[in-house]
Amino acid sequence: MQLTAPLDMHLHLRDGEMLDNIAACSAESFSGALIMPNLVPPVSTKEEVVAYKKRIIESIGDEKFTPYMTLFFKPSYDKDFLTSILDEITAIKLYPAGITTNSEGGVSGFDVDELRPALEAMSELNIPLCVHGETNGFVMDREAEFVSIYERLARAFPKLKIIMEHITTKASVEALDKFENLYATITIHHLLITLDDVAGGMLKPHLFCKPIAKRPQDRDALLKVALEAHPKVMFGSDSAPHPKHAKEACGCAAGVFTSPIALQLLAALFDTHDAPIENLQAFVSGNAQNIYGLTPLKKIITLEKKPFKVPSEYNGVVPMYADEEIAYSIKEVTLG
Repeated sequence: MQLTAPLDMHLHLRDGEMLDNIAACSAESFSGALIMPNLVPPVSTKEEVVAYKKRIIESIGDEKFTPYMTLFFKPSYDKDFLTSILDEITAIKLYPAGITTNSEGGVSGFDVDELRPALEAMSELNIPLCVHGETNGFVMDREAEFVSIYERLARAFPKLKIIMEHITTKASVEALDKFENLYATITIHHLLITLDDVAGGMLKPHLFCKPIAKRPQDRDALLKVALEAHPKVMFGSDSAPHPKHAKEACGCAAGVFTSPIALQLLAALFDTHDAPIENLQAFVSGNAQNIYGLTPLKKIITLEKKPFKVPSEYNGVVPMYADEEIAYSIKEVTLG
């Protein structure tokens, strides 16, 4: 099985020591990734975007990989500023304030008139808006409650591409076909697990993430659109590294680290469901290229149906399925 130019359209690389530790293993099997800006402090100026991209390129060493950069959304952004940074970014990421890791500087309200100047400028400049879509309600309902906000934004800004990031619910899937300008990323872990896998028995901290895994019917809805390669969905790992001590702790950090094994897990998933390789290719590359207008590096990943034992950790970060066997391995990575 071969995949050409796979793209991860939602990736956390962190900064400093963590960036140095995991950037290369996150970049090895992908042609590029959309890099999240929720650092401390968040990436919110042109100078910060350029500097962060430079640090990423230095950290990946000899890996051939394109970091597609994002800016941390602020309502104060105007057209002049966005025009000046247009060549440096691929999208802008909006976080509700305090709802996930390092999002304290996010948006605290979703008044359309308050957001209008920045979002109209983004519409005119064709800058996609990526959104972490959760309210501060009951944890299982947060994403479903946010769908009405997506709908409000989609109606108010019909020319703005809005990416519903790492969707986890049937309600979000159903919203895709209601509005022409709504799109979505889906993670591998939300295609595989439900909340029962996280907390149904002994708590598994390395499966804890935000948005939290949901019900079987939600996972089934995600699986359907992923396996059929619905043209408005694309792969985004939301791979989110934390040091082992931060995950195996009281106050467990939210995030699942999957990027080094994501393609192997996707290959096994599509194989198990007898989905054609063309659909997997579209889900991990083609759809993202169409939605974002990207021309990625032609990196070719050859996968084989051969058991692979997932390492217990990658430089201090414990991956999903650590010390377990998965069905597929990466045989070769080449440049086309």
